[in-house]
Amino acid sequence: MTVSHPPIERGLRSDDLIVITGAGGFIGGSLARYFHDLGYSRIRAVDRKPLPDWYQRVEGVECLSMDLSEKENCIRAAEGAIEVYNLAADMGGMGFIEHFRVECLRSILVNTHMIEAAWRAGARRYFFSSSACAYNTDLQKNPNVLALKESDAYPAMSERGYGWEKLISEMFCQEYWAERGLETHIARFHNIYGPHGTWFGGREKAPAAMCRKVLEALDSGNLHIEIWGDGTQTRSFCFIEDCVLGIDMIMHSDKLIATPINLGSSELISINDLAGMVESIAGVKLERSYDLNAPKGVAGRNSDNTMIQSILGWEPKTPLRTGMEKTYAWISGQYADRKAGKRVVKD
Repeated sequence: MTVSHPPIERGLRSDDLIVITGAGGFIGGSLARYFHDLGYSRIRAVDRKPLPDWYQRVEGVECLSMDLSEKENCIRAAEGAIEVYNLAADMGGMGFIEHFRVECLRSILVNTHMIEAAWRAGARRYFFSSSACAYNTDLQKNPNVLALKESDAYPAMSERGYGWEKLISEMFCQEYWAERGLETHIARFHNIYGPHGTWFGGREKAPAAMCRKVLEALDSGNLHIEIWGDGTQTRSFCFIEDCVLGIDMIMHSDKLIATPINLGSSELISINDLAGMVESIAGVKLERSYDLNAPKGVAGRNSDNTMIQSILGWEPKTPLRTGMEKTYAWISGQYADRKAGKRVVKD
């Protein structure tokens, strides 16, 4: 996909060391491939998962399997870094973050140790992947929600566990710039999806889960789908290619130092309509049932992109239908591979 955007002035040499944490996962792995394909020859990818379990391993990229909740591992990861992209965190869809709040909160250890290690290593820039879960949940009780602007994080009432970890980690980034002069950049992700993401096992988000459920229905012949909640919940979903480009642009904007900014699509859709979209892509119509006791998160959440448009002259542009067609095709291949007994992306 060709995405038009203003030129990015990175001030990097091709052999400057770029460190990406969480690089064995979906977004981190995609970011490592993005910079590799741009011609950067020294990329260090770090993740706690064993190397065979990484979602993507990019040829020519240094890959380290280390738990970054440990201070010593962060020091090793940051050695010689010019730029650090911290995407390491325990996270997943609502099924994960509602049931494993302690694990989500413990990700504060990763950012605490990693930002200190980056500062001590003399890194030029530090990126932190925050989340729309940091926003005040009192503003998200209606499916017809007003799009969330950056100032809506305060007064603080974040998503329990995961959202609070993101908000306090943002504060660390802001104070390291104010007090210690480490240039930090912060993006609040809004539901990133696409190929090479988790699609089963409990951590998957709604787009991937919907694709899997439709494939399971087709495979079994039981043309039925269960939807969590009543289906009226609304969200926006940002395609992975837009996300990695947005990270690059945010990291290299002098106007966005220590300034949280939305990185998400403003195309709002209900979960019912998302299910209908996947049915249309698959060419099937399924009977629906609703689990009203399942995790469903806030009633509505959307990204206000006024700020990113104003500062960067850009916003995520991939239509949801286009991104979902690519995602469904990839998960369909993964589903067939798993059925044939091959290794596939899980969590």
